[in-house]
Amino acid sequence: MEKQYHVKKNDLVMVTTGKDRGKTGRVLRIIKKKDRLIVEKVNMVKRHVKPSQKSKGGIMEKEGPIHVSNVMIYCEKCSKPVRTGIKILEDGKKARYCKKCSELIDK
Repeated sequence: MEKQYHVKKNDLVMVTTGKDRGKTGRVLRIIKKKDRLIVEKVNMVKRHVKPSQKSKGGIMEKEGPIHVSNVMIYCEKCSKPVRTGIKILEDGKKARYCKKCSELIDK
């Protein structure tokens, strides 16, 4: 059975714990085997890269993975991290919504 998360790719999320607490960013990638996410401009790590024909090399900064339990979906209407629920729309499709203001997250 495939794992289900409260976040999807391209969701706007806020980090709730750790050194980057309070930062927001878009989810770039989900790593399901390790329950982790790559979030834009969050958990920046330095990597030493050897020069090659394509790249110059040196010390590069990129996003590191963060555990899925350390983020919450960020509601733009509430301006807060929120929990989500699932509503069934008139056409029969499921959509996530903010539990504080009832705004749809999936548009």
